[in-house]
Amino acid sequence: MLPDVSFVIAAYNAESSVARAIESALGQRDVSVEVVVVDDHSSDRTVEIARAFPPELVKVIALGQNRGPGGARNAGLEAARGRWIAVLDSDDTVHPQRLLRMITRAETHGARIAVDNLEVVRDGAGTREAMFEAKLLEAHSELTLADFIAANIMFESTFSFGYMKPIFERSFLEQHQLRYDETLRIGEDYIFLASAMAKGGRCVVEPGVGYAYHIREGSISRVLELRHVEAMLGADATFLEQHRLDPRAAAAQTRRTRSLRQAASFLKLVQHLKARAPVDAAITALRDPAALRHLGMPIAARLRRLAAILQPGRTPSEAG
Repeated sequence: MLPDVSFVIAAYNAESSVARAIESALGQRDVSVEVVVVDDHSSDRTVEIARAFPPELVKVIALGQNRGPGGARNAGLEAARGRWIAVLDSDDTVHPQRLLRMITRAETHGARIAVDNLEVVRDGAGTREAMFEAKLLEAHSELTLADFIAANIMFESTFSFGYMKPIFERSFLEQHQLRYDETLRIGEDYIFLASAMAKGGRCVVEPGVGYAYHIREGSISRVLELRHVEAMLGADATFLEQHRLDPRAAAAQTRRTRSLRQAASFLKLVQHLKARAPVDAAITALRDPAALRHLGMPIAARLRRLAAILQPGRTPSEAG
């Protein structure tokens, strides 16, 4: 008999957290579960730890080369047998009733996708807080493609629904041959969910907290680089070629594309200043003056500090 849910856990050098993630997935109540752990060519004990669990409950796939988060998840999708697919990061955990609530809501409303609220867990401090206010999600009982795109526009002070970890009906993914873009190292989750919704997948929202997003003390977030933004622009261009958007979604996509281009210009400006190339920096600023509006951002504050350091006769200590 097929399990209700397949958890797909892409893991890379996750020996300190993968067991916790697996245990939380196996701890789901009132639904049958299988766990598929895909080791993305780790150099630590991730595979050994995952294989310590009963093989009838936890399937472990060890990739022969690193394929990135999208590639690892695709390998997990190929192996999954459950009616529903749930993506779980190897750093994170899920609450015991999460999948029952989400599947019930999706099936009640005839939806093929469901998302829920998250809690941010700071492991060092031991604090927990909901990422979104319940009333915000209650007002979005169904997440539309337009709303999803609009909540993933760079530099805008909006709630980013891109943090949400959806569940998908597996038959829907297979029907539309949906897979992750393996060329992306940042933003692969966004394109995957946007593509599923553009294919007609209704997405309902469970306002309750079910997914725990863990932040380790002293951990450093990935730095957004120019190549990441350029890859996202390319993925968005492909997305637009493959899908016809309604007017609201198209308008949101126009704003998102503009924001990504501004981000690319801004990061080029950073590169030129680091390279002490003021002429190239000035040319970049003249080509996209809108990018300069973002000097109030934290990254821009670092840029101003860098510019001060690069001035003749200044030292890092003087730059403050």
